[in-house]
Amino acid sequence: MNYPNPPFPSQQQPMPGHTAQMDPVPDHGETTYKGSGRLRGKRTIITGGDSGIGRAVAIAYAREGADVLIAYLEEDDDAEETASLIRKANQSAVLVRGDIQNAKHCRAIVDRAVSEFGGIDILINNAAHQASFKDLEDISDEEWELTFRVNIHAMFYLCKAAVPHMKPGAAIINTASINSDDPNPNLLAYATTKGAIHNFTAGLAQMLAEKGIRVNAVAPGPIWTPLIPSTLPPEAVETFGKNTPMKRAGQPAELATAYVMLADPLSSYVSGTTVAVTGGRPFL
Repeated sequence: MNYPNPPFPSQQQPMPGHTAQMDPVPDHGETTYKGSGRLRGKRTIITGGDSGIGRAVAIAYAREGADVLIAYLEEDDDAEETASLIRKANQSAVLVRGDIQNAKHCRAIVDRAVSEFGGIDILINNAAHQASFKDLEDISDEEWELTFRVNIHAMFYLCKAAVPHMKPGAAIINTASINSDDPNPNLLAYATTKGAIHNFTAGLAQMLAEKGIRVNAVAPGPIWTPLIPSTLPPEAVETFGKNTPMKRAGQPAELATAYVMLADPLSSYVSGTTVAVTGGRPFL
């Protein structure tokens, strides 16, 4: 694929951002991803599935035969568009709006999936909050706590609620980041939570191995999603992805196959690992 290279047009959005307002609009695999039934009959929860990486995973999973519940914060237009793409693949789409930093809401997401689908085979913990700050004193206590509640506490709440409904062969996939290994100082709170996700994944994989539930993570590099124009300064948006060996940002569609592989029953011996999708940047 001939994907766009920086510089990108200067652009800013209010958080958490909207797909249609981005220039260029990200590729989620809408016209390119072709499924082959690798996830036929699987029942899936994807947090942050309305846009960005979550939308690309939702499209791929639906075209591989999975039903999908999309948990999202408040971006109704993006969520409805993702649901439409799932249904065009002849799979069930369920939308659950709300804030995953609330433990009760996380349990409600799981309860809804069980009610709609009869169980859970795949949990994708993908939703995240980030904001950039140049100085430590600029990070408020509230901002630090919010980042941890959304990025790591919610992951714990969702896993704890979902595991009792999972059978051997089920999979949990967490979205980590290149920041897990190579933290950007301007994303201190975000990068710290991503490091925690890396360890959470490795530890939980060992804890759940006897139950036959696999736990893995995907660590994206710079990916062109609504988070970028809504959380980074204009100069960072314009050059976003240029610091990779490929000299460009990745598109959400380019991550989908990693999430499919980790959920595929044929990957039955893959657990406790992190798959890096970073445009050539090393991940140790």
